[in-house]
Amino acid sequence: MIPFNKPYFSGRELAYMEEVCHSDTMSGNGHFTKLCHGFFEKRYGFRKCLLTTSGTDALEMCAMLCELKPGDEVIVPSYTFVSSALAFLREGATVRFADSGRENPNITAETIAPLINDKTRVICVVHYAGVACDMDAVMALAEEHHLLVVEDAAHAIDAYYKGRPLGGIGHLAAFSFHETKNISSGEGGMLVVNDERFVRRSEILWEKGTNRAEFYRGMVNKYGWCDMGSSFLPSEFNAAYLWAQLEQIDDIQGKRLHIWQRYDEALLGRLRHGICVMPETPDYATNNAHMYYLLCPSLKERTALMNYLKNHGVQTTFHYLPLHSSTYYAPRHDGRALPECDRYGDCLVRLPLFYELTDSEIDEITALLLAY
Repeated sequence: MIPFNKPYFSGRELAYMEEVCHSDTMSGNGHFTKLCHGFFEKRYGFRKCLLTTSGTDALEMCAMLCELKPGDEVIVPSYTFVSSALAFLREGATVRFADSGRENPNITAETIAPLINDKTRVICVVHYAGVACDMDAVMALAEEHHLLVVEDAAHAIDAYYKGRPLGGIGHLAAFSFHETKNISSGEGGMLVVNDERFVRRSEILWEKGTNRAEFYRGMVNKYGWCDMGSSFLPSEFNAAYLWAQLEQIDDIQGKRLHIWQRYDEALLGRLRHGICVMPETPDYATNNAHMYYLLCPSLKERTALMNYLKNHGVQTTFHYLPLHSSTYYAPRHDGRALPECDRYGDCLVRLPLFYELTDSEIDEITALLLAY
């Protein structure tokens, strides 16, 4: 069986984790944490980076920094992972789900704008498959209505919008380093703060509601409890594992792009009628090769295709189930139909894409698809 995913291993992870065993700091915010923070701040120009134990934690920090109150509304895509909505619900906000666009699963200014009212406080965008939302249009809406923008960049490491790195455009952003992502620490995430207003409080939330970070920098002579917070920062072992991957980011990205392009060159325009190759990347966006997906005509057709590939030794998977029609949220949804979101929920299937996938395995998969 060709698996859907296999986490990348550089070969340096264990050595760096052993180094942590012999260091003075294992609990976090040590040498490797600082290396990771510095990498992202220097390479992508992010204002402030804080590693977290998961992408979910990073989103929860974003929601806390937005200082939401009961009755406030947050616009979120329905076609996304549950964490994108949960983070804001935990702060007492009401989530309004936006539909996807026709061209790709991202929400658009056209699907966001009708949901904005005097209760709206935040727009949360998700850059699906590492392909950017139209951020100029989103930021223009936010500026017009005095809203905050949170980028859920879980898929979007090393991806760009008009030359600007994703995660560096909104006021706040969250990345994921789950084992299914391009760069992984098994579980892990990162908060990005691009607005100076949130820098100091982000450190306090990160340090369990204390100003310990300022104490370590010598800015105060003692630290104490001064705000809400939680145990968001990961151990130094997670950071060490992540650092071994970040050292290889150009090699990882190059290989993933090679795989994506080999799929695309083999399949584009050649599949049976009704099965569409991944939509073209918009002119304003780059492709970071996070995933390669197909769209089938219906749920029935997708199920048949996935079974066909499984029976021939290829593991594929669908993706999100729309949040607006989930068991938990359907009774709370405002009743609007979200047809494009439903289409992606029923029809999208993801092909294997991981560093060790060989050309011969890609050719085997594409031959099966062309023969289907």
